[in-house]
Amino acid sequence: MRLFLASYRFGLARDRFLELTGPPGRIAVIANAADSWPDAARASAVTSEFTLLRSAGFLPVEVDLRELMPSTAHDVLAAFPAVWVRGGNTFVLRRRMASSGADEAIARLLAEDAVVYGGYSAGACVAGPTLRGVEYADPPGEVEPTTGEDVLWTGLGIIDDVLVPHWASDTLDPDGASAAMAAACDAAGTPYRTLTDDQVYIVDGGDPAVI
Repeated sequence: MRLFLASYRFGLARDRFLELTGPPGRIAVIANAADSWPDAARASAVTSEFTLLRSAGFLPVEVDLRELMPSTAHDVLAAFPAVWVRGGNTFVLRRRMASSGADEAIARLLAEDAVVYGGYSAGACVAGPTLRGVEYADPPGEVEPTTGEDVLWTGLGIIDDVLVPHWASDTLDPDGASAAMAAACDAAGTPYRTLTDDQVYIVDGGDPAVI
C-alpha cells in the first residue's frame, strides 16, 4: 500500500510523492470535498489542483464522484496509477465516496498495490478509522443540503490513526480547530497524529512514517 497524506498539498515532500508514483503520468483528481462550495469556487479549486500537479509533471484528469456508481467506480479509478484527493469538507467527501463506491474501489486498489493514494487536509482526514473530532474543523451540517444524504462518521479505515492537519498553522487554522480535534481524540482514546503544513504521513508498503 502506498499513501501520501499531507496537511497541505505536497508539504515539503513533493519528491517523495514522485518516488511513490514513479515517472509522473495520468492522475485522477477528486475534488468532491468542495461540492458544498459555490460553483465558481469549486471550479477554481479544480483548476488550482491541475496547476499544482502539472507543475510536478502529471497529467491531471478530474474524476467527479457525482458521476460514478458502485458498478463503475473500480474500473474508472483502476485506469489511473494515482489519485489525488484535495481538501474541503471531509464529511461531504466521505459521503460522496460511499455513494459512488469509490471508498470500496480505493480500498481494493490499495490492497492490490495498483494505485497511489495522495490527499491533503480532507483528503487525508478521510483515510482514518473515524471522523469523530473532524466536526471541530468541518461542518457535518453541509452534507444533507449538498448530497441529500446522511452524515457518515466512519472513515475509510485504511490507516489506524486519525490525522489532524494544519497543526499550529496560523494561516489555515486561525481558530484552533486542530487542537480541538486532537483533544476530542484524546478524550475518546483514539490514536491520532498531528501534521503541520510542512509534514506528510507516508506509507510505502511498510510501517507509516511522518516526514
